[in-house]
Amino acid sequence: MEIRLLKTKKEMLLTYELLLEVYPNLQFEDYSSELDQMIPHNYGQVGVYINNECVGLTGFWIGNKLWCGKYLELDNVVISSKKRSNGIGKFLFDYMAEKAKNEGCTMLALDSYTSNFKAHKFFYNQGYAPRGFHFINILDKSKVR
Repeated sequence: MEIRLLKTKKEMLLTYELLLEVYPNLQFEDYSSELDQMIPHNYGQVGVYINNECVGLTGFWIGNKLWCGKYLELDNVVISSKKRSNGIGKFLFDYMAEKAKNEGCTMLALDSYTSNFKAHKFFYNQGYAPRGFHFINILDKSKVR
């Protein structure tokens, strides 16, 4: 397994097929447009590759908040359904924890759908725990994947 920090939009666009496992209705043009909006605001991606195939992926944001200082937030964690339970997720999470430490972050964070029980078990095993609620008010349901 090899970790790659995806630095360009071109590299990130190559992860499109893997993202379809989580967002089957995501159109390539929408993904491209979203990246145009996100990259200038401190968004990055890290992929796990086996034989040049991306089998694991997370986006990430580095930011600051009053309550915790500098943090790294994982965004859209995806492990190929064909490759799960092979240590890819742990490999990726270990890398991201080290990256956060190297960046001087005080914590890592992630959001997960309340119904994603398998992922929750994995997150607990990686040392994550719920600290609060992430409240949302959807203003345009047609734009939510």
